[in-house]
Parts: sequence; structure tokens; C-alpha cells
Amino acid sequence: MRHNRFVRLIALLGAFAMVVAACGGDDEGGGDDTFTIGVSNNTVGNGWREQMICAIKAEAKVRGNVDEVVLLNRDTDTAGQISDITSLISQGVDAIILNPGDAEAFNSVIEEAVAQDIVVVVVDNAVTSTAAYLVSNDQAAYGELGARWLFEEMGGTGNVAYMRGIDGVGADTLRDEGFQKALADYPGITISSEVFTDWSPTTGAQQALEIITTQDINGIWTSGIDYSVVQQFDAAGMAYVPIVGADNNAFIGQLLNIAGLSGVAVTNPPSVGGAGAAVAIDILEGKDIDKVTLLTPQALSDSGDLEDIYIDGDFPDGWSSYMEIDPYTHYTADDVIACKGPGE
Repeated sequence: MRHNRFVRLIALLGAFAMVVAACGGDDEGGGDDTFTIGVSNNTVGNGWREQMICAIKAEAKVRGNVDEVVLLNRDTDTAGQISDITSLISQGVDAIILNPGDAEAFNSVIEEAVAQDIVVVVVDNAVTSTAAYLVSNDQAAYGELGARWLFEEMGGTGNVAYMRGIDGVGADTLRDEGFQKALADYPGITISSEVFTDWSPTTGAQQALEIITTQDINGIWTSGIDYSVVQQFDAAGMAYVPIVGADNNAFIGQLLNIAGLSGVAVTNPPSVGGAGAAVAIDILEGKDIDKVTLLTPQALSDSGDLEDIYIDGDFPDGWSSYMEIDPYTHYTADDVIACKGPGE
């Protein structure tokens, strides 16, 4: 793997990270204290979520003052995730990091945790409770950037397949706001198909195959299931159309290596989990952290930028090429790939 490419990657991320929350401040509570961090994740079998968890573990391990990461990781509904958070509270963890499935439903359990002096950091999907800290990629900007690139690539006219995430989940709702904002400026663009992929590459592949073989499509906007959509053009023996995807390493490899494929990788790094862990640990160390930290995405289509972040070799499909997020995370790409927390 060409990990030397992450040197430029760090510079890229540093350039587009919009710091709404300063991670500075004096360490007032460090000393010999060690901390236990709980993690609640409600989706398994998803490469993005897997990498998010690995980034949390990596950050906790390299900081040196976390004794354990207690991971509650399963496919479950809102009630089940609330139960998991309640379990973490009862176990006396010092901080909880969660990727919530609902913006409103977790407010009470978050406030219960904070009332017991547990730091709560929400990553990726926001909640409405002001008791929690939020560390997230800017999802509205993600939707808008990719849409504007696509509509321009199509010459401002034609039919688009709009392949979204999970209906009702905060990240999808925000991405749709950005997408619709861009769409309003391109009256010649028609959304001829709109589907929810549930962020499943398998589901998205099936939907894409049906769309491209039954409809006249001039472009596809995807919400993180890009590489499996590209594969369907080969399966159907059809010519490619411009495709919007995320920073999945498999998709970036396709953009670099498939002749005739035009696309853009809009950054949405799962290492936001590692940044969330960094914020949690900073707070536990006594640093003064504001409540919201947003990472602003970039739309990468230039081969030079794509080559700089692409990882050669055996690498999981669905994993992002982005690992280290300066100035938040302290681990290396190898730490994330190892996916080992303290004591593991």
C-alpha cells in the first residue's frame, strides 16, 4: 500500500476542514487519569460504519489514556440503540460516541448520560439535543457539491437517477437539501428515478441494474454505494454515464483505471469517528471544546488528486481512502487498518 500518499492527504484534509469547534485549550485534567469510552453503532455489515469504528479504536489506542473501548455494535432499531446507550451508562463509561438513527428519539437518554457527567459525542448524524457534542461531515454540502458537478458534466440537461441513502435519516435528509438546492439552478435536469439504497452496495447494485437497463439515464448521483453501481454497467454491457460517488477507495480505483468512466468522489470520510473520539478525549482531559465540529467536503475528479489518495493492494470494498483528519486525529492509516483498540 502506498501510505506515503497520505502525506498529501493530510494537507488536503487540513485545507477543507472547517473548524467550527476549536480543539485547542490547556490540558486541565490529564495527569494519570485513564478513561473508558463507550460506542453505540446500530448498523453492521456496512464498510463505512466498520471503518468509523476502527478509527475510534485507533484514536483511543494512540492517545494512551484510554483503558478500554466498550463497543455495542449490532443491527438494531431506535429502541434497541437507546437500550445499548442505557447499558453503557450503567457500565460507568466516561464518554459515549454514537451514530444515531434518529434526530429526536435519543435526546432523553443523551441528557441522562450527561446528567451523570458522561461526555456524549454524536458523529455523522445529528441530534437536536444541545447536551451532546456533534462531529460531522457537512452533509448538505456533500449533496450540493456532487449534484452541481454532475449537472455541469451533463451540460445542464438530461435525466438523472437519484440514488439516496436511508429515508428519514439525518444525513440523507441534509444531503437531499443540498441536492435540491443545486437542482433549482438547473431547470434542464429531470430526476427520472429516485430510490433509497439504505446505503447497501448490494441493494444499490440491484436498483442500478434495473434503472440503467430500463430507463434512459444521462447521469447518476449516488449516496456512498458508487463502486457497485459502476459494476452494473459492465454487467449490462452498457456505456457509462457520469457518476457521483464518495471517497470509497474502490470507486476511486475505478475512476483511475476504467477508460470512459467519468465521475467525482465527494469526500465523506468515516474517520469522522476518529475525530469524534479525539473530541471526546480532549473534553475528558479538560480542554475547552465547542459543541459543533463540521468537516467541509471536496469534490475530487482530477486524476492527480485521486491518485494521491488511492490505496493500492488488498483493501476492503466500501472503505474510504481517507484515514487521517488533521488536526483532529493522531493515528496513522495503518492504525485504522489494524482496527485495534486499547488492550486488544
